[in-house]
Amino acid sequence: MSELVTGEAVALELRPAKLPSRALAVLIDLIVAVLVYIAVVIGLVAATSSLDDAAQAAMSVAAFLLVLVGGPIAIETLSHGRSLGKLAFGLRVVRDDGGPVRFRHALVRGGVGMIEILMTFGVVACIASLVSERGRRLGDVFAGTLVVRERIPVGRAGVVPPPAPELAGRFAELDLSAVPDGLWLAVRQYLTRMHQLQPQVSWSMASRLAADVAARTGAAVPPDLQARPAVFLAAVVHERQSRQARQAPRYEGGGDHTVASVSPPAAAPVSEENVTAPKAPPSRSTGFAPPA
Repeated sequence: MSELVTGEAVALELRPAKLPSRALAVLIDLIVAVLVYIAVVIGLVAATSSLDDAAQAAMSVAAFLLVLVGGPIAIETLSHGRSLGKLAFGLRVVRDDGGPVRFRHALVRGGVGMIEILMTFGVVACIASLVSERGRRLGDVFAGTLVVRERIPVGRAGVVPPPAPELAGRFAELDLSAVPDGLWLAVRQYLTRMHQLQPQVSWSMASRLAADVAARTGAAVPPDLQARPAVFLAAVVHERQSRQARQAPRYEGGGDHTVASVSPPAAAPVSEENVTAPKAPPSRSTGFAPPA
């Protein structure tokens, strides 16, 4: 199994799709798109037979852009990254942090794909996918997306534990817009694996991640949570997922959960009582200097 590893040495559950499965999925999508395009062109020729050649050529170009470029963008947006070909091979397009793609991601992928797939007959896309360690084409690089395999054993999926009940809604006013997707990815993967780490390593990692998140948000970690950075991280991640769940419709597990975490078993909330690993070890200071 090919795994992604974050900068904090935390393994990511998502399995990047390789070139063969992606190429076959694109081939299916292109066959369907071409058939639709031919049907549309035949209909246009019959409907615009009274127009001059320039008008018919303009209509043909518009049909080409609408069906072969606009169609995949619309399908990818509405299906949250699952076209007909990807559905057949169990693939999905997700963001770099594992969340669902939005219109802007699909737009960038479709626009770049017109050049690297349609205009170069897929040569550029194949070369880029072979060179990339995660099998990404140029459209994925510019859009910040990744094509992953959905059909993986459910038991391997990591579950992000919910925050302690008393912290629910505490960070509703926190500005999370400046936190990059890469940092969210590291935080979420840490939370799914923190019980597998040594206590001292776990607390140190949680402290660094909490400091990074606090620096990006411009608000210091609350004093009562400085000795419990994992609890702070769980509450902030839950707040981010709640905001995204309110902005977008849910799908197969909903919200901003990782694709591999569809219908996961319930996890105990991260609280002072049930999380012992992320606490400060006795030999070290229990606090860490929050950003100014």
